[in-house]
Amino acid sequence: MSEQPKVVVYPPDDEGGRTVRIDGEVSGRAFRMEDVIEFLRRAGWPDVDEWPPIEWRGGGPEVWSFKGS
Repeated sequence: MSEQPKVVVYPPDDEGGRTVRIDGEVSGRAFRMEDVIEFLRRAGWPDVDEWPPIEWRGGGPEVWSFKGS
C-alpha cells in the first residue's frame, strides 16, 4: 500500500481558499502560498529544503481562484 502524502492542498473553493491538510489533519484554508508556508512552519517544517512532498489538487501553487462552470 502506498503512503499518503503528508501535505495535501485541495482545489480552491468559491471564495478562493484552499484547504490544507498536514498529516491527515486540516491545518486551515490558504488564500496564497504564504499561508501554506505558515501552516508548514507551524507543523514543524520551517525550512523549504526540509518540506515533505506537497500534493496539489486542482492546480499547483500558482492557482488561487475558483474556476467554476
